[in-house]
Amino acid sequence: MVQFSFIKLLNLSARQQNVKILASFSRTNKLRWFKATSSLYSTKSTNPNDELKRMRNIGIAAHIDSGKTTVTERLLYYTGRISQMHEVKGKDKVGATMDSMDLERERGITIQSAATHVTWKDHLINIIDTPGHVDFTVEVERSLRVLDGVILVICANGGVQSQTLTVNRQINRYKVPCIAFINKIDRLAANPHKCLTHIRSKLRHNAAFLQIPIGLEGDSSGIVDIINRKALFFEGDNGQTVTEKPIPENLIEITETKRTELIECVSNVDEELAEMFMMDEVPSVKQLKDAIRRATIARKFTPVLMGTALRNKGVQPLLDAVTEFLPDPSEVDNFAFDGNLSRHINHSEDNQPVKVQMSPVRTKENDLVALAFKLEQSKFGQLTYLRMYQGALMKGDNIFNVRTKRKSKASRVVRLHSNKMEDLEEVYSGDICALFGIDCASGDTFVSKAKHNYSMEPMYVPDPVVSMSLKQEGRDDSGKMSKALNRFSKEDPTFQVKWDEEAEEMVVSGMGELHLEIYAQRMNNEYGLNVSLGKPKVAFREAITSKVLFDYTHKRQSGGAGQFGRLVGYIEPLPEERNTELEFLDKTVGTNVPRNYMSAIKKGFLEDSCEKGPLVGARVMGVRFVVEDGAHHMVDSSDIAFRLAAQGAAEQAYARSNKIIQEPIMSVEVSAPVEFQSAVLSSITKRKGTISDQDVDTDYVTINCDVPLNDMFGYASELRSVTEGKGEYAMEFCRYQPCREDVQDDLIRKAQEATAAPPKKKAGGRKR
Repeated sequence: MVQFSFIKLLNLSARQQNVKILASFSRTNKLRWFKATSSLYSTKSTNPNDELKRMRNIGIAAHIDSGKTTVTERLLYYTGRISQMHEVKGKDKVGATMDSMDLERERGITIQSAATHVTWKDHLINIIDTPGHVDFTVEVERSLRVLDGVILVICANGGVQSQTLTVNRQINRYKVPCIAFINKIDRLAANPHKCLTHIRSKLRHNAAFLQIPIGLEGDSSGIVDIINRKALFFEGDNGQTVTEKPIPENLIEITETKRTELIECVSNVDEELAEMFMMDEVPSVKQLKDAIRRATIARKFTPVLMGTALRNKGVQPLLDAVTEFLPDPSEVDNFAFDGNLSRHINHSEDNQPVKVQMSPVRTKENDLVALAFKLEQSKFGQLTYLRMYQGALMKGDNIFNVRTKRKSKASRVVRLHSNKMEDLEEVYSGDICALFGIDCASGDTFVSKAKHNYSMEPMYVPDPVVSMSLKQEGRDDSGKMSKALNRFSKEDPTFQVKWDEEAEEMVVSGMGELHLEIYAQRMNNEYGLNVSLGKPKVAFREAITSKVLFDYTHKRQSGGAGQFGRLVGYIEPLPEERNTELEFLDKTVGTNVPRNYMSAIKKGFLEDSCEKGPLVGARVMGVRFVVEDGAHHMVDSSDIAFRLAAQGAAEQAYARSNKIIQEPIMSVEVSAPVEFQSAVLSSITKRKGTISDQDVDTDYVTINCDVPLNDMFGYASELRSVTEGKGEYAMEFCRYQPCREDVQDDLIRKAQEATAAPPKKKAGGRKR
């Protein structure tokens, strides 16, 4: 009887395994069953190269509230990774699997990216669920940096929204192949055709439907598979049974039209399919799928699927699309900088990106190369997320940090499932794992031999745009405050901390008010610290408007060897598109300024002189420093002398220049019911916003505009007030541009008042 039950269970899919039958087994029989099923469903192979071909590393990314975490929850359920589905808001007090943090379940948003892995049709899929809110955009950045493919989730009602555009720019930055999934087709006013138009016009993707809906809104009952010409229905209590049926009569014509459109879109970017199209040959299902796969991996085509994750429709075909159209790790080119020009990597020139060998087999020519892309503090210590790019890592191996040159031991290697983990003995290139007890920073590269100097290409980290004072009620004698701040700033490079000497207060900087508010709440929840945030401060920048010459000599004599350095040159503004950068050029000829002092001169210009500007003490940006000539002394010249000379030369040039203050401009997208359109437009105009686009649907209006960040504080409350709580907005950093004259005058006046104010008295006892 037990043997019959084993056979019965083994013949069922992963989701259909009968838990009730399992419960009737004894402990010994359960162990026998798990051993049998693990060998059946495991992707392990004696050949690591076969495993690499059956591996996918994907991310789920989208605008906030598009349903990313709900999609991920269904992916876990249908692959048998979890036995029950839970909702994001946590109405049952459980919450979604990937939202493991208490704050995420309280607020119903994703704050940290979370990793998991599933098995689907003999493929191992590593999945990272990313946040949708722009304040946590660095989580998306570092996830996309290490992923080979991404599912871009788009709301069938909202279409392409502001954060969708941001995610798309990140996808393009790291050249990640993409599949679009139009979610929530059961929602009121759902319009997949509008979404496809947005994908083509706003995201500029060559995209086409692979599926069309069978009914929308409340009539949504299934989808039509255009490639296979079949109607798919999702039956059972949780949509676990996919039933294929003939296409409904009223959808046959549109199915053929969309199939022809699909073939045309793919043939425009795929030569093999183009030849068949020109010869009027009808491609087979396999030929069409192969062409879609080639075009998707080459990032020339974006397949568009659809469904409603909340109603359990369309998720299994999405899993099929991941395995069929997104690349395995060996099909993606990854590059590193090789400082040693080692023969182990196919190099070209020094300090140039070179391709790593994506092979899981460890040989003398194929040593370990791995990237630490995320850090997280756990109860066992620092957890370092690692993406394997070359070679293999076994438990107990010694690895070397290229940046610090330190050796560490991989004493524990784990694979993650949200906040749970599974110990591994070995992990191969292409996989994603995590290590304990490794001292490193986000973005560090690890190798297996200290002589190697490989550095993987870095990820982009945006500068913080909002600063707030952080105050603690009472004294902290245990050092919890410093521990919390050190931990959070190490885990999140967009969260920065500094001490303001003038105001005598701690200042934290981040990507938005919500970003800083979350960290303040985490300090309260996780460390028991009663902290509060002060008024937000905008990260203004100072710049110059014209070219200014300098000729500065630094002299100091105090007995013995003195200090001497002279610099001649000019400073000038960089082009507008580079106004957040700094540049240093050495145009000296001869030996008046020896080359060995240039690094000190560069630091004096780019670090010392730009830290605080002359107008309001903001950082100076958008300036090019050019050294043309100078003089040195055989005895008195030194690095420190020329560094101080550079600082003095910059101050001299600033005093002669025309200076301006620049402020961050945010791209803002506001959505509200049509009846509140005029009120929303009025609120944006009042905040000095510039309207760039309006999209009016039947019930909702979407307004895109550019607004100074300094005028956006408190907008959430105002928007709720003028729209009766029905409006929502999202914003992201766009650019820096000069302040209005009245704003600049006000900032300068406040800076002068703060400078003229008497210093605060420090607490302390009486002097004796």
